[in-house]
Amino acid sequence: MGIQNDIVKFNVGGRIFQTTATTLANAGRDSFFGALFDDNWDLQQPINGREFFIDRNPDCFAVLLDLLRTGDLYIPSNVPERLLYKEAMFYGLIGHVRSAKRGPFDGNRLKLSKSVTGRAPGDGTAIRAGPDGGCCVAHGSMVHVFDWMLEEHPPLNLDYQRVNDIGWVNAESVLISACERLGRGDGGMGLFSSYTGDLRYKFNVVHDNQIKSYTAGALCFSPDYKIFASCKGRSNEYGIGVWDQFTGKQIDFFYETPGWSLGEADKLQWLNGTTCLLVATLFPRKDNCYISLLDFRQKSTVWSWSDIGAPLTVDEKRVRDAIAMEDCNSVCVVNEYEDLGFIDLRISAGSVRWSSRSRLMKGKMPDEPCYPKLALHNGQLFSSMNDSISVFCGPDWVLTSRLRRSYGGSICDFSIGGDRLFALHSEDNVFDIWETPPTPVI
Repeated sequence: MGIQNDIVKFNVGGRIFQTTATTLANAGRDSFFGALFDDNWDLQQPINGREFFIDRNPDCFAVLLDLLRTGDLYIPSNVPERLLYKEAMFYGLIGHVRSAKRGPFDGNRLKLSKSVTGRAPGDGTAIRAGPDGGCCVAHGSMVHVFDWMLEEHPPLNLDYQRVNDIGWVNAESVLISACERLGRGDGGMGLFSSYTGDLRYKFNVVHDNQIKSYTAGALCFSPDYKIFASCKGRSNEYGIGVWDQFTGKQIDFFYETPGWSLGEADKLQWLNGTTCLLVATLFPRKDNCYISLLDFRQKSTVWSWSDIGAPLTVDEKRVRDAIAMEDCNSVCVVNEYEDLGFIDLRISAGSVRWSSRSRLMKGKMPDEPCYPKLALHNGQLFSSMNDSISVFCGPDWVLTSRLRRSYGGSICDFSIGGDRLFALHSEDNVFDIWETPPTPVI
């Protein structure tokens, strides 16, 4: 930085502020202040040669400038938090604000931050963390969207079509998969604005050059902007569809082979290391469980596992969720007793190596237990069960902590993103927000 010691002046709403180029550089290249530097991080001079003029709130500017100087966030009583966050969005400093309010995500240090009660009738079905620290929650045919301040946006209403899954394309767009309604020719998937709730466009399934009505299920995304969804139609549209994220055009379809279940998949997961898609159709949706890896380049199933033919004595070990763990060359599965199992990806049709974690769960099961869910984040494994979420760490996946919140009943879904964990309960449409407290300043 050629002139890092130069003093820089700003006129913000009539108030004069002085700082250094070094402090401004802490904002990063993608911020408002980063645009004031050239490619060599030399500060450009103001047009009038005196100071940079910004027609914004000076009180918020003072708070954000102090954040760049010290890394600490202090919000005085005369500055509304909501206004500060809007100003932070303008300057491109919302990430700095979030980091100052909470520390890096760590499942073993999570603390309950807040519980939010939903307004939709009926039980919740899915929750997904947003890229900016917000979330969206599906209740029947409704999806409620919250920003990272947990302010609710206009709801997304699918007009009595049941929502099966939801996914964030980006901070402005939400993808929704829904059930087909016979005789209506609707269902499938749609891209909606997370801010207004407006439908931007629908994703069609084309078979024999004809647009088909279908039910869309589980969703996932790949880094090269492809959207994958399980599809179930009324003729041959059973399998996994692929669409371009930007155009909404169908670009591929992996048709379901006889005796295998893809169109009703409960979970899809893209594996970056193998450029394959994990597809899991699990009990109780089907009497048997099917897990496979699909290679769309070769149009082949490169790995598969099913519990067909398993002895009746292991019925209690029915797989309820699955997640691929590429670093371990395995697929982790969980049953209704929170027993973790591992299937070796290097052996096709191999057996499950169960590792019981259920000792702490012994006791009376709830009247309406929720099926467990799995998530992998920052090298930590998470598994929900009843009203708690367990955290497993280390090469042997040892239970290291448990997150529990009794209000709201059992946890039916949870999601991690934006340095937060969101847990959706089965009763009263309650979801909890868990955050990692910032590291104390010594």
